Amino acid sequence: MRAASPARLPAVDDADAAAGRGGWWQRHGARIKQGLTWLFFAAGLALLVSHARKVDWPDVLQALRGYPLATLALAAALGSFSHLTYSCFDLFGRHYTGHGLPRRQVMGVGFISYAVNLNLGALVGGVAFRYRLYSRLGLDNGTITRVLGMSVLTNWLGYLALAGTVFSSGLIRVPPAWKIGGAGLQAVGAALLAVLLAYLAACAFSRRRQFSLRGHEIELPPWRLALVQVLLSCLNWLLIAGVVYVLLQRQVDYPLVVAVMMVSAVAGVLTHIPAGLGVLEAVFIALLGSQVPHGQLLAALLAYRALYYLAPLAAAGLLYLGLEARARRGA
Repeated sequence: MRAASPARLPAVDDADAAAGRGGWWQRHGARIKQGLTWLFFAAGLALLVSHARKVDWPDVLQALRGYPLATLALAAALGSFSHLTYSCFDLFGRHYTGHGLPRRQVMGVGFISYAVNLNLGALVGGVAFRYRLYSRLGLDNGTITRVLGMSVLTNWLGYLALAGTVFSSGLIRVPPAWKIGGAGLQAVGAALLAVLLAYLAACAFSRRRQFSLRGHEIELPPWRLALVQVLLSCLNWLLIAGVVYVLLQRQVDYPLVVAVMMVSAVAGVLTHIPAGLGVLEAVFIALLGSQVPHGQLLAALLAYRALYYLAPLAAAGLLYLGLEARARRGA
């Protein structure tokens, strides 16, 4: 009777069902993700067109023409410093993995990947370009994955610190139409700070230093290195907000610009729209539209996109072509 026990049959059925579900996702998951990406992109374009119809474009152009050269130069300098800062993130991966590529090459790969990431999305810039460039330089996929993970982690550690601080401070006045109220946003901020503190505590006190996640071995860095990650990433986010603050010509307090930038950053990630097209503008208009005329606000954001997105992309494209040409000559 025991040998013929039916208790094992549901387990087999469940396993088969799970395998079937996994096989179905493997067959159709890529198409679903691609479809959702295009859907989000179309929604972003619709949002942008909706706002564009209400904009006084002559006012925007006048505001763009009225920028002093000193203002544009300062904004460009802050943007360049931000890109330089972000390119250092891959140096954490260099230290973490122990690979021997020169710092200059590592920072070049970080710069190219970040510039493409901003304009075309994480899968193209942050992932595909890193794998291609680092593999050209001789790194294996496992090492590249760890470098990429360390860079992404560094970026979002600074976000946790800054967003957690500004959200929990109650600095942002949430529009009534938003589903999350002021108290909800403060709770989110407190949760972000709790996650950050938990990470730092684990780096400082955890006896277990290695973890396995989806087949990848993750090793906690020393707490001093983790703290440097947080500080460098915070500097980068503050520089990004500084570009917009300068282009707004100090019409809004800098801490508020930082707070709005934090909201727009996570909104862009959640919608999966490359370059946050339409999302960035919608968030800034919703949160700052009562303090800054829409024409001036959009002029600042257009100048920000030109200086922080498009100009570095052009420079990264030239650098990438140079690296590819050098790799072909060396092949």
